[in-house]
Amino acid sequence: MLTNLTVPLLGLVDTAVLGHLQSPVYLGAVAVGANLFSILYWTFGFMRMGTTGLAAQAWGRQDRFAQIALLLRSILLATGIGLLLILFHQPLISIGLVLMDPSESVTELAAGYASIRIWSAPAVLCQYTLVGWLIGTQNPRGPMIMLITANGLNIILDVLFVTVMGWNSAGVAAATVMAEYSAAGVGFALVLKKMPAGQRLSRALFGHASDYLAILRVNRYIMVRTIALLLVLAFFTAQGARQGDMVLAANAVLITFLLVISNGLDGFANAAEALIGEAVGRGDREQFRRVFAVALRWSLWGAVLFTVAFVLGGRMLISLLTGIEEVRRTAWQYLPWLWALPLTAVWGFLLDGVFIGATRTRDMQNTMLLSAAGVFLPFWWLTTSWGNHGLWFALISLMVARALSMGWLCFQHTRNDRWFSRFPD
Repeated sequence: MLTNLTVPLLGLVDTAVLGHLQSPVYLGAVAVGANLFSILYWTFGFMRMGTTGLAAQAWGRQDRFAQIALLLRSILLATGIGLLLILFHQPLISIGLVLMDPSESVTELAAGYASIRIWSAPAVLCQYTLVGWLIGTQNPRGPMIMLITANGLNIILDVLFVTVMGWNSAGVAAATVMAEYSAAGVGFALVLKKMPAGQRLSRALFGHASDYLAILRVNRYIMVRTIALLLVLAFFTAQGARQGDMVLAANAVLITFLLVISNGLDGFANAAEALIGEAVGRGDREQFRRVFAVALRWSLWGAVLFTVAFVLGGRMLISLLTGIEEVRRTAWQYLPWLWALPLTAVWGFLLDGVFIGATRTRDMQNTMLLSAAGVFLPFWWLTTSWGNHGLWFALISLMVARALSMGWLCFQHTRNDRWFSRFPD
């Protein structure tokens, strides 16, 4: 949980640094650019989530070779994908900005932000693999050290580049790139310390092309699920941008709080991934039930605390993030939607962890596609006359749909004892 909270903390600092500049376009540019990279990078978020589930099951089986082989192959795969993203970044970024359709001034700044940020691609994807493997092998302290160190550096560089040197949104991008490589470096150092004494690279560890295709095949459902979720968030940002720079900036502030909520509650889901995966690897049904019950209890308490925090302190937190009075007033109008998010979203976050640990990733894909295409888009279309309120209503509806659909599948798997089927996907 502490590890995850460092991620939105960085977003809070980005927002606070840019939110106190004279124009909202800088905040809007980073909102658009960051959303674009969320889609680009988290399309390959299976490098983190899939690695956690597979590593946890190998840990439960006490299969050391499988753990090390998975790590090595996943790192090579992540590096290759990262280099391809750099190679093809210009058309990808251009298409993304056209689809989001921000104002001309925001587009220009967002393009500059993106042209810098793309260079972090190999480091980001390697981080996903390293964090997933460390969590799966039950070393959550490692990712905490990685991300706290990197995000602390990022915050310092943000202030230096933006406030002192005046680089604005380009400064935020440069700080992020440096921090991402720092996090990857720390992660590699931590993983090397976990290697057994005398461990050597062997041809068997590298495997064959079929082994890499198998990793992609197992994780293809996570990839589709993640793309669907990110497209929803990109659509949300694009529709906000069409309502003007002020609504775009206000939504950027509130979405930053959404990231705080999701990353905080995901801490319990990450623990569930590792422990559920271990239980499935061992075939231990009692551990599975115990982990599920404890994770659910803690997740609900966390959601209640977030709700209370934003009900009591939401207006003050918005004021801390931006000094532009019109952005503040606009964000205050939509703050009540944020109050509803923790208790509607917590179920989906927790069940993601359970389904990943049990490698039931096809279920995650299907429920997300159903929720996005069958609930979010129709509800947005029916409430277009509500303006930005309709967007937030559709987003809350998506969270509720995920909770109901995943909850129903969870009940069915438990009743029919399907969690322990071998490699169901």
